[in-house]
Amino acid sequence: MRRILIANRGEIACRIARTCRAMGIRSIAVFSDADRHAQHVQICDEAYDIGAPEPSKSYLDIEKIIAVAKASGAEGIHPGYGFLSENAHFAQRCHDEGIVFIGPNIHAIEQMGSKALSKQLMEKAGVPLVPGYHGEAQDDAILRDSAIDIGFPVMIKASAGGGGKGMRMVPELAEFDAALASARREAMNAFGDDRILIEKFVIRPRHVEIQVFGDTLGNAVYLFERDCSIQRRHQKVVEEAPAPGLSDELRKTMGEAAVQAAKAIDYVGAGTVEFIMAADGQFYFMEMNTRLQVEHPVTEMITGEDLVAWQIQVARGEQLPKAQSELTNKGHAIEVRWYAENPEQGFLPSTGTLERLWLPEANATHRYDLGVVTGDQITTFYDPMVGKLIVWGESRQQACDQLQALLSSTRVMGIHTNIAYLERIISHPAFIAGQVHTGFLEEHADDMAVDRLSPAPEVIASAAMALMLDGHRLVARDPWQATDGWRMNLDSSHPMHLVLDDQREWDVQVHFLDNNGYRVSWEGESVVLDHPTLIPGYLRVGIKGRVQDIPLMVHHKRVQLYWDTQWEIAFADPFAQVADQNAGPQRVLAPMPGRVLDVMVTAGQLVKEGQVLAILEAMKMEHSVRAEQDGQIAEVFYGAGDTVTEGAEILTFERDTTIEE
Repeated sequence: MRRILIANRGEIACRIARTCRAMGIRSIAVFSDADRHAQHVQICDEAYDIGAPEPSKSYLDIEKIIAVAKASGAEGIHPGYGFLSENAHFAQRCHDEGIVFIGPNIHAIEQMGSKALSKQLMEKAGVPLVPGYHGEAQDDAILRDSAIDIGFPVMIKASAGGGGKGMRMVPELAEFDAALASARREAMNAFGDDRILIEKFVIRPRHVEIQVFGDTLGNAVYLFERDCSIQRRHQKVVEEAPAPGLSDELRKTMGEAAVQAAKAIDYVGAGTVEFIMAADGQFYFMEMNTRLQVEHPVTEMITGEDLVAWQIQVARGEQLPKAQSELTNKGHAIEVRWYAENPEQGFLPSTGTLERLWLPEANATHRYDLGVVTGDQITTFYDPMVGKLIVWGESRQQACDQLQALLSSTRVMGIHTNIAYLERIISHPAFIAGQVHTGFLEEHADDMAVDRLSPAPEVIASAAMALMLDGHRLVARDPWQATDGWRMNLDSSHPMHLVLDDQREWDVQVHFLDNNGYRVSWEGESVVLDHPTLIPGYLRVGIKGRVQDIPLMVHHKRVQLYWDTQWEIAFADPFAQVADQNAGPQRVLAPMPGRVLDVMVTAGQLVKEGQVLAILEAMKMEHSVRAEQDGQIAEVFYGAGDTVTEGAEILTFERDTTIEE
């Protein structure tokens, strides 16, 4: 294969293209209209437009991708992960057209693509399973009865999916029906298949997976394990290799079980056998992903192997590059996923222009797998993950230390990200001690939270100064518009009204001192700033005798800055009229841009506090909009299938505290 089409986008497409270039293979990109200027388009040797931004009209359109492969002379197609990577029909179409699908054989995809069937096969192969229902019958009553027989808590899972989509933990029978309906809907939306399986929920489990590889000659090996226990809503956030706290004997047992699973289906190519591990060390087969995983870089870091190169070699019909006895691992690697989301606002997706991106320079001990650069657009159409940071150390502690340092030096502006949140995870004593499990983030939620209403005084002072200095550059040379604080016979000062996240407000005075100094005061607080200078991307200022550069950006009378975490503070007109929150219809606004999946109410309907009014979707995530208190729906402005922008008025709501239970 001298020409490979990459049927994907973002960081994985860039990652595959780099290996193609190293192997002397010409890489061919495909892109939607939303990705015309994306990085994978720039990095690949050729690029072809495949249509509208919606995945169903571009990256999931099999015939369009096959047509590009034939037109470009591609001899192979690498699907990356997600999209068509585990689509048996796509693999079959490649085969029919004489194009090499760089992935497992069609039979393996079909067998492992069904969680229910895969568990039946693994049971026959002697691989341990979690107790559960994996049958074909899908009536709600049968599934409910199965859950009762298994015993609560149970886990509902989409039979055809992965990545946390269509997955719900149900603690008790009373919540089962609603959780089942939600899981079915999400599964159908994500995979076009709403079949469900039920499993016993293991208390405080760990998610440990084994990287396996097979070739067409019947060889199969495992490249050690990864721990992916740090998850939020069943989405992996932090992955590491090797898994902390496992004995060599247990590692070997799990690795051999994974190879046994792969050989049971004559597996070819890269795959991951995922196990759920109980606190006593007992492990159970969960699923097999018939593709390259997002977290594959940690395996590459500890083994020194290029897994994409392995995939291409196996797809060529070559023998595995190494036998089991030749594989070694060294040190410890940790990967964190960067998501375009706002952890301080319920992890809502964040879209917009990536105005600035500061990254420490990569070297042999850490790397960035990114699909974006400064100036790129983050849209609602695709997964919120924009990239990954992977570090390697001689020990786990060394890897943790290095990762903390790198995260604290990484800055993204223009959109919200989870970088500061990741830093809090990595520095948590329980994580450092290796006490990881899939409920880690929920258990330590209070430690991960930031008091959004009480920023450090330096945050407020720096925001005020940045807004004022930015205003100096914008005003005309008119004495009546001057912002230098001059007052006849009065203290030179500049008043400002600042608002944080539309929740906290301050009336701030910036006092002009001698020697290019300023004193910012509000509500009994006071911070002195020496020689502040606004330079691109920073406020350079002296605070308490220390000169420092505070990363920030000012746009549209709003300043976004980093101080321990990311803050956004806006300048507000102090004379603006504030609407009476208890009078008249209240506007229910979209908290994020996206698509309306469903509107659950109609005009005139009485609703209770906490009741779901509408369900939105963005970046493959659902978000429920709920009533803030009892009331009555006045008007509804959007319906299922409509697209909304952030802040769009979905409906109006009449507050009513007289509604009886």
